[in-house]
Amino acid sequence: MLDTLSRNWWTLIIRGLVAVLFGLFAIFVPDLTLRVLVLLFGAYALVDGGINIYAALIGGDPDQRWWVGLLEGLVGVAAGILTFIWPEITALVLLYLIAFWAIFTGILEIWGAIQLRREINNEVLLGISGVLSIIFGALLIIAPGSGALAVTWLIGFYAILFGVMMIALGFRVRSGTGSGRQIEAY
Repeated sequence: MLDTLSRNWWTLIIRGLVAVLFGLFAIFVPDLTLRVLVLLFGAYALVDGGINIYAALIGGDPDQRWWVGLLEGLVGVAAGILTFIWPEITALVLLYLIAFWAIFTGILEIWGAIQLRREINNEVLLGISGVLSIIFGALLIIAPGSGALAVTWLIGFYAILFGVMMIALGFRVRSGTGSGRQIEAY
């Protein structure tokens, strides 16, 4: 798994940058209409899913669990396509779509972090990203009617935190590329 991440470290950074940009836009332009939010989420999910699919297929080692990244990517692409097929989706349905996508993605990230711990000592960044994803999804399910502004900000802050974790992981994996040793945790 580390070899795959090492070869494709930049995909983690791109994923993180897209998430941070999406988060900043959601926070600083809070009067987004539902349609724009749907389209932004759809575009983000498509890009994020596509990058995951690319990394899984290009760096997929038959002896490693590359299919987890592929599955995460397919879920992201499916979520993105669904938002474009039904742009008039209601706020509640959008919240649940985002919530379940975040929870599923979080579970896969935690599982990936557990697998990555075999190759990187004390690695926690991907696991923290997964926990953040699950917490975010759970909050959306628990309080779906908390208001459009609050939800937009919650989405924005989640995306920024997730993006920062992905960027940090990308640079961390890059710094250990080709060293032939296990990467030490911060």
